[in-house]
Amino acid sequence: MAALQWDSIDNRAVDTARILAADAVEKVGNGHPGTAMSLAPVAYLLFQKVMRRDPSDNEWIGRDRFILSVGHSSLTQYVQLYLGGYGLELDDLKALRTWGSKTPGHPEYGHTDGVEITTGPLGQGLASAVGFAYASRFERGLFDPETAAGESPFDHFVYVIAGDGDMQEGITSEASSLAGHQQLGNLIAIYDSNQISIEDDTNIAFTEDVAARYEAYHWHVQTVDWKKTGEYVEDLHALNDAIDAAKAVTDKPSLIILKTIIGWPSPKKQNTGKIHGSALGAAELAAVKEVLGFDPAENFFVAPDVIEHTREALTRGSDEHARWTVQFDAWAAANPDGKVLLDRILAGDLPEGVDAALPVFEAGTEVSTRAASGKVLTALGAVIPELWGGSADLAESNNTTIGGARSFIPAEHSTHEWTGNEYGRVLHFGIREHAMGAILNGIVLHGNTRPFGGTFLIFSDYMRPAVRLAALMKAPSIFVWTHDSVALGEDGPTHQPVEQLATLRAIPGLDVVRPGDANEVSWAWKTILERREGPAGIVLTRQNIPVFERGDGDASGEVFASARNVAKGAYILVEAPNGTPDVILIATGSEVQLAVNARAALASEGINARVVSAPSLEWFREQTAEYRESVLPAGITARVSVEAGIALTWDRYVGDRGRSISIEHFGASADYKTLFREFGITTEAVVAAAKDSLAAH
Repeated sequence: MAALQWDSIDNRAVDTARILAADAVEKVGNGHPGTAMSLAPVAYLLFQKVMRRDPSDNEWIGRDRFILSVGHSSLTQYVQLYLGGYGLELDDLKALRTWGSKTPGHPEYGHTDGVEITTGPLGQGLASAVGFAYASRFERGLFDPETAAGESPFDHFVYVIAGDGDMQEGITSEASSLAGHQQLGNLIAIYDSNQISIEDDTNIAFTEDVAARYEAYHWHVQTVDWKKTGEYVEDLHALNDAIDAAKAVTDKPSLIILKTIIGWPSPKKQNTGKIHGSALGAAELAAVKEVLGFDPAENFFVAPDVIEHTREALTRGSDEHARWTVQFDAWAAANPDGKVLLDRILAGDLPEGVDAALPVFEAGTEVSTRAASGKVLTALGAVIPELWGGSADLAESNNTTIGGARSFIPAEHSTHEWTGNEYGRVLHFGIREHAMGAILNGIVLHGNTRPFGGTFLIFSDYMRPAVRLAALMKAPSIFVWTHDSVALGEDGPTHQPVEQLATLRAIPGLDVVRPGDANEVSWAWKTILERREGPAGIVLTRQNIPVFERGDGDASGEVFASARNVAKGAYILVEAPNGTPDVILIATGSEVQLAVNARAALASEGINARVVSAPSLEWFREQTAEYRESVLPAGITARVSVEAGIALTWDRYVGDRGRSISIEHFGASADYKTLFREFGITTEAVVAAAKDSLAAH
């Protein structure tokens, strides 16, 4: 490794970064200056000396990735994006945490150029960084598996800055355990161990040996202590040496424990909780400026030679990019098929042959939608090489295995049941739902591959923070949630979801998709894979449900509509017997069959019911007003929703005159047929609700 070149102007640039962070928080009156001040040399070292990045092209696939897991210290990143020429300017720093600025309180993916991921809730950044490293290895196997390590255009590093809060959050334990198990040698985390949080000294709640913990996770662990002499010395050469050593360890992720003083060199507030989440105050800010040789009367001062020096990152980045392009072009010439595959994946397009590959399930049979999903994934896996995924230890229950594919683990971790390959396609998260969600987010943000991860619907609660962040980022993560209602049966109320469908639908930007039969599953998967605007959760049954006899187009007479209509979110599955409905029955998932049966029962009494299958209310809301009116005409106010969950999300569709077949309490331990009967989720209940709605005025 080349020796670190560090000159006096680099020291001035670092001190400028400290002052800019303090000035920005002081101007807005709130924020987190302390960590940004003490991390300024670390961030500067990474952005100016270590990482391979091109500030003029934040989408360059050859770049090193940077994740700021201490998202509250957003200025740690913003100041470097300004200094390095990534698109932020001084006015953006002055507008910190204000309306319409490019510098929100926490870094936001898609909002600020150069930000790889939205980090706010602590632990999510480091956990998602594990996903970035997963993706890096998987993509290496997809495009360039034979080239020697370190010589491929797809080789790069994933750098993370984490803090005490990240280390305390449980999600990082889950994800870090997986990272060590996976031997992710290109993942390098710098843990800013300043031992201060909002409640001041972390000894009040956090005294564990982090180094020993990460060594037990099979990480390569180093400690760089800037306080070891009794005086605080920011030894950048020692940190750079540690980074070089981490890069040389290819079979383990690396943790560099960096012992710092938060808020250094603030004379009165350094090493206290007061500087963690509050402005310094005018007097203390002036004192910091005096210590560093800045004029206390000047704010947001950047010397011309400093910005000229730091903006040389643009030239260095362009040169690095050009050298990489030569390497990449050589790969493309030698791998024309790989180049075609890469171009398609980067464009977000599906390959030809997806429609033909979709399984068609035989009408008149009964198939659980979880089983149907497994068959769909195996069929699609044969034609979509970028599709990969697995489960939080529930693969055999939620059918999240691509048939014939190897597991994405080092071969030495193979078991009797699973054969591992470092470039495999079957993911095993263990019982770590929270980390699974974050890792999926990291994978999709790293590149355009399509990962999925499965668990029971009830345990979506364990992964909800990551699901919410996926929606916030518009990241197209795919979550597979099975055992979707009290109909999972004998496991009882701890495992039976009741409120989950409604609360997941409450997340803006999350598509919740609950297919009504096996053929809806096929087309639901195709639609999910076609969409890249945000995450989706596909919600599937444990129990077998009927496969409907269908036509090739829209519903007509007694002919059921094609399952292709799933893409519209809600559609007329079967029309009212005389073509003019008296009442509309709207159902999802396993309860669609109840609506179909109720239609027949009502018809025998001269009541004409239309059945609407509504696998995704989010997709339905995207349709034109004309289409929505054609499915749910405003003039037909007698309506019944049928779904084995709470009715919270159905009022807007059934209205004041409508009725809902739902469950407004927790379940019980019994077989599903007994539960549906006892809880009133039956054909007879739907019929009664339809009559009640018709009678309402």
